[in-house]
Formats: sequence, structure tokens, C-alpha cells
Amino acid sequence: MEQTYYPSIWISDVHLGYKDCKAEFLLDFLNCTRCDTLYLVGDIVDLWSLKRQFYWHPSHYQVLECIQKKAESGTRVIYIPGNHDETFRNYVDMTLFNVEVHHTYVHTTSAGKRFLLLHGDDFDSATRYNKLISIIGDQAYDFLLFLNRWTNRVRKLYGGHYWSLASWLKNRVHKARAAIAAFEQAAVHEAKKQGMDGIICGHIHQPRINVTDGIVYCNDGDWIENCTALVENEQGRIELLHWSDIQKVLNVVELDTQNLDGIKAA
Repeated sequence: MEQTYYPSIWISDVHLGYKDCKAEFLLDFLNCTRCDTLYLVGDIVDLWSLKRQFYWHPSHYQVLECIQKKAESGTRVIYIPGNHDETFRNYVDMTLFNVEVHHTYVHTTSAGKRFLLLHGDDFDSATRYNKLISIIGDQAYDFLLFLNRWTNRVRKLYGGHYWSLASWLKNRVHKARAAIAAFEQAAVHEAKKQGMDGIICGHIHQPRINVTDGIVYCNDGDWIENCTALVENEQGRIELLHWSDIQKVLNVVELDTQNLDGIKAA
């Protein structure tokens, strides 16, 4: 199989062990690409879901096996655990099965731009108003994924491509949009505070590239709703890719300039 080469790839929020994980699409993406460094930006395995109800499709094991084979064959794999796989934060600064575990990490692009990498649950205080709203939100999200699952089953019967109903609805709910905006603002603030050029995170299942106050905000999305990943290509651009039964570039940002204030995501 011919593989597309990227110096760096970022994925997060895979949620292996959860019934709505799109492991087949992710496995296809991993098999069709190769890279020098693969960043796993949290919530790779959903330990929360596994504790509630054990579910493990064969494709979930195949994803882990594929990542392990890449690590064994020379790809540098860096794992930043999230809140759903926070148990692995006990192994920060250790190497497990050729995979480096870090709490945060700094990636330097070929253009010399420094990006802070973290999962994103550190910013929960900026987006959760109280415990009750958080619980109601979790229940509503499970229902959205239920609708998403059945909508795509019907679409497939009629020859339609994968489409995220959950993401479409979420972007039309005022409180959800406000929470996403607050998260992005908190992330940009943290990157600026640490003297970075940008930040790459996941957590909120909202893929996006944006430039605010000279800071490049990148969210690699998820493999529950959106089936997205971030890549740095050989020309030094960071691209946001969608990869389901169709593949396309959703957004891109050029970094080969000294002044990020003038950059806008395409």
C-alpha cells in the first residue's frame, strides 16, 4: 500500500473501548500514512466507558497493534494521556512499549515555530459552569451520538457518505458554541503565557485551526464524531484532515513566516 508521508501527525480522542469509536476509519488513516513522529494527544483508550460497560471491537485492538508496529519500526510515538485515560499519567516521563509518555510536550515545526501540546482538560474550568450542567451535557452528548449512529446507518443504505449529525447540531446550540469559544480562548491564553507560537490539543471534539492574537490554535478533533487528524506536511504547513469513507483537507495554516500576526487559516 502506498503511504503518504508527513513529518508529524497528531490524533486524539479516539475512545477505543467505546461503541461509537470510528476505529475502522482511523485504522485506514494509519495504514495509509507514515510519519517521523506520531503524537497521541489523549483519550486514546476510553477507560471511563470500559468501567461502565466493557466493549472491545476487534478493530480497536487493530488500532493499538498498528500504533505499536509503527513504534517498533522507527516512528517516534509520543503519548499525552487525557482525562479518559488519565491512569497513564502515572507513567509520565517513562517509555512504555517504545511509546514515550508526557504530560505536555513542545513541538517545533520545520519553520521553527513552537507549539505547546496538551490534551485540553486543563481548561475545563473555562467551559463547565457547574456539576449539574456537566452531567446534563454528558447525557445529551450520549443521545447525540445515538442519533449520529442511526443517521449514518440510514445514509449508508442510500449510498450517502459519513456525516456528523452530532457535530452539526452541537454547532447550532448557543451554550455549546459559547463553551467551545471559551475553551479556545483559554488555550490561546496558555500558549501566549508560555511564550509559544501555537497550541495543539483535543478534548472537546471540535476540529479547528484558527489564528488569534498571533497564536495558532489547532484542535485535532476526534474519532467519535468528526474523524479528523492534524498533519505537518513536507512544506511545513499544518493541515486538518477529515478521513472517513471520503478524505479531504478541511483547513490549513502556513507557518513559513516570521510574523504570525498576519497569518490566517485558509
